[in-house]
Amino acid sequence: QVQLVESGGGLVQTGGPLRLSCAASGNIFSRMGWYRQAPGKQRELVEGISRSGNTNYADSVKGRFTISRDNAKNTVYLQMNSLKPEDTAVYYCSADAALFGSNTYWGQGTQVTVSS
Repeated sequence: QVQLVESGGGLVQTGGPLRLSCAASGNIFSRMGWYRQAPGKQRELVEGISRSGNTNYADSVKGRFTISRDNAKNTVYLQMNSLKPEDTAVYYCSADAALFGSNTYWGQGTQVTVSS
């Protein structure tokens, strides 16, 4: 059974840092990533990372957010710096299973609130 457990969300002031973690279990995962959804908006990609470390990211977070992963721990991280109020959203971890099909799994979401 695949599980994704996120941690690290919270309230932070504008310009501050925050680090999100997502521990996955129950499979080996190829691509992992972080998405976010603000109230009244569609879920959008923040950053994604392949098993070999290739990344892609939204232009809005370029130079501020960094995704990384530890394959031995099946864990993906999102280091967020220089946070802005518009980064406020629920952040979701995603993981594409490499075994037994190619399903995409999602975490439960963690709230990130940036105060101005």
